[in-house]
Amino acid sequence: MNPRRVAVYFPAFVKGYVRNPVALFFSLIFPIILVLIFGAVFSNSGSAQVPVYVDNLDHNSAASQEFLAALNQSGSVSITLVAPDTGNFSSFLDQQSADAGIVIPQGFGADLANQTPVVVTVYTNPSAGSAAGIVMGAVQGVENGVNLGVVHASPIVSSNDQSLGSPSYHEIDYLVPGLIGFAILVGPMFSMVNISSSWKHDKLFRQLSLTPLKRSEWLAAALLWFISIAIISAVLLEVVGTVVFGAQVRLVWSMVPFLIVGPVLFVSVGLLLGSVSDTPETAAVIGNVVTFPMMFLSGTFFPVSLFPSWLVPVAHALPLFYVIDGLNDAMLFHNASGALADAVIVLGIALVFFVAAIYAFRWRED
Repeated sequence: MNPRRVAVYFPAFVKGYVRNPVALFFSLIFPIILVLIFGAVFSNSGSAQVPVYVDNLDHNSAASQEFLAALNQSGSVSITLVAPDTGNFSSFLDQQSADAGIVIPQGFGADLANQTPVVVTVYTNPSAGSAAGIVMGAVQGVENGVNLGVVHASPIVSSNDQSLGSPSYHEIDYLVPGLIGFAILVGPMFSMVNISSSWKHDKLFRQLSLTPLKRSEWLAAALLWFISIAIISAVLLEVVGTVVFGAQVRLVWSMVPFLIVGPVLFVSVGLLLGSVSDTPETAAVIGNVVTFPMMFLSGTFFPVSLFPSWLVPVAHALPLFYVIDGLNDAMLFHNASGALADAVIVLGIALVFFVAAIYAFRWRED
């Protein structure tokens, strides 16, 4: 490989890409449109409270009233007490189309005073996954405070569900790393599938083979461009997310491997799909079949923790999941070791597809 030829061809590749409005739109502008749309939808999520109906069967006890007061002061839920003659509480919740309900059992105060284990029942709506997580997080936070104050953290008060997510982050904070992963996926995949198939069909690769430019030099120029696009997209999305919507994400060094290895991975996948396809139309169909499941099932728009249990292994089998998970570790949780582990997985997958793509990619067709 001659670095000088790579440097000479790189501006030509960039000009061809920039002159393609569709490619430029999906690489730079579309992710920004998505962060503006979803950011506007989720902009009030940090201050919103989930309405919760409460059936206090121990309404005469000070302990139950203090428990509900602490829950109401969490800022995550808004409590509405139901009348004692409501009847079947579960049916009442169904009639109200409620997202969540809580039952304080009879004898709550006495059991707490005697340090006898007591269970608070929490009803959640399966169709409201994020609301259920917020309610369970608030309930368990109050339970932990009661247990710590009464019996030094022994599990006297407990609930029959589990919390999801983190109380310190909101939807927009998860959205920005997801859309950076989206940009890393979409630009290289759509562009390389189209370029490798259409250029092969139009004999442009055959014409390039008559020049001093080598396959490796052409591919190096493409990789440099898509890595540059990934870095530009990451900066733009972080700026829009933090300035417009107050996202807590930050650009950190531990996300750099994903901005390099991610484009290498998806350039390789796109080059492989375009090289093995007979026509540009076939390549476009295959590219969409591969891209769209990754786009929606890898945690791009919603945390994978909210997926049904049977769908989680499918998400974990997709390469983009590890790119987005690593970006979350780097940008949100500052978990460098977790980000490194994801980067190693992405690198391993990228090497496999890179070798396969090089094997399938030809200057000249036999």
